[in-house]
Amino acid sequence: MNIFEAIILAVIEGLTEFLPVSSTGHMIIGSSAMGIASDDFVKLFTVAIQFGAILSVVVLYWKRFFRSLDFYYKLFVGFIPAGIAGLLFKDHIDVLLENVNVVAIALVAGGIIFLFIDKWFPGNEKEDEKPLTYKQALFIGCFQTLAMIPGVSRSASTIIGGLTQGLSRKKAAEFSFFLAVPTMAAASGKSFLDYILDGGAFTGEHIRLFAVGNVVAFLVAMAAIKGFIAILNNNGFKPFGYYRIAIGGLILILAALGYNLEIID
Repeated sequence: MNIFEAIILAVIEGLTEFLPVSSTGHMIIGSSAMGIASDDFVKLFTVAIQFGAILSVVVLYWKRFFRSLDFYYKLFVGFIPAGIAGLLFKDHIDVLLENVNVVAIALVAGGIIFLFIDKWFPGNEKEDEKPLTYKQALFIGCFQTLAMIPGVSRSASTIIGGLTQGLSRKKAAEFSFFLAVPTMAAASGKSFLDYILDGGAFTGEHIRLFAVGNVVAFLVAMAAIKGFIAILNNNGFKPFGYYRIAIGGLILILAALGYNLEIID
C-alpha cells in the first residue's frame, strides 16, 4: 500500500465511520478498485486510522467529555454488550467477514429500514431532552452488537437503538458518536496487540502511513459529522436509505460479474 492508497482509505474511513452507511461496504469497493492486497498490515491500518476519526468526536464535543463522570459511566454501560459479544463470537464474526454477499444484503436491508424509520418514530422529535438513563444506554449498547454483522453499520444500529428508546434523531446520532469512542478504541487496541503478538513489525514507512492516515481521517470525519447532523435535521434518514440500497446493489452486481471483492477491515 502506498501513500496515495492510504489517503484514499482514510478519506473513506472519515466519511463513512459515523454515517449509517457501513464503512465496511465502502472499504470493499475502495480497496478492490485500487487493487490493494489484503495483508496483515493493511488490515491493521484500516482499524488504526479509526483513532483519527475518534479524535474528531472528542474535539467536536469536547465539552461533553469534561462535563461529568456520569457521562463516562453511561458510555461504559453502553460498551459492555459489544465488548462481551466480541469476545464470545469473534470466530463467527471472522467467518461473516469473508462473505461479501452478507455485507451487501445487510446494506440493502438496512437501507429499506431507513426509508420508513422516520414514520415509525415521529414523536421522538418532540422529546424534551431528558438526560439519557443507564437503562437506555445499555439498550442502545445491545443494538450495537448487531453491527458485528458486516454491512449493518455500527452507527446505524446504535442510532436505531436510540430511536427505540425515545431519543430524537440528533440525540440518538450524538450518542452513537460518543459510544464509538470506547468501542473503536478497544477494537484498535486489540488489533495492534494481535498484530504484535503475531510477529508483526513496524517500519518507518508504516509509521508514516499511520500518521497521514489518521490526520486525513480526523479532518474528513469532522466534516462528515457536521454534514450528517445537518442532513438528519433537514431530511431525516431517507437519503441514507437510498444510498445504502445503491451501494449494496453495486456490491452484489460487481460480485455477480466476477470481480474479486475483498473485505480488508
